[in-house]
Amino acid sequence: MAGAINIKNKKAKFEYEFLESYTAGIQLLGTEIKSIRESKASIVEAYCVIVNNEVYIRNMTIQEYKNASFEKHEIRRDRKLLLNRSEINKIDRKLKLKGLALIPYKMFITPKGHAKVEIKLAQGKKTHDKRQDLKTKDDKREMDRKMKEFR
Repeated sequence: MAGAINIKNKKAKFEYEFLESYTAGIQLLGTEIKSIRESKASIVEAYCVIVNNEVYIRNMTIQEYKNASFEKHEIRRDRKLLLNRSEINKIDRKLKLKGLALIPYKMFITPKGHAKVEIKLAQGKKTHDKRQDLKTKDDKREMDRKMKEFR
């Protein structure tokens, strides 16, 4: 159960070129962890920002826990990411100098039961790069079909 939760942002791989990767914990409230354990979360539209030397994830959707009583959490709110100070400073410098983006790529539950997010420092792809990726993907698919015919 602990390792089974694996929520990905598949669109990010198509839109961005990844440069560096970091794993961060998420500061959650109330029933949010229970919703994540039921895979009722989405990071497709999410992005990360640095505010007052702290990293926050915005637009991450965590649906309400159906068995919660009167105290329910907000579906979309800024959630603090837990990183080391040196990592935050390093990310902040690169975001300011190179104009990169900080994108959440994968959310998972550790064996200890903690929710973590894999965030990646990314640079947006140009249109021709996206076309090239689609072309190589189609070529690989076509080669696999041809190889299957010969077997």
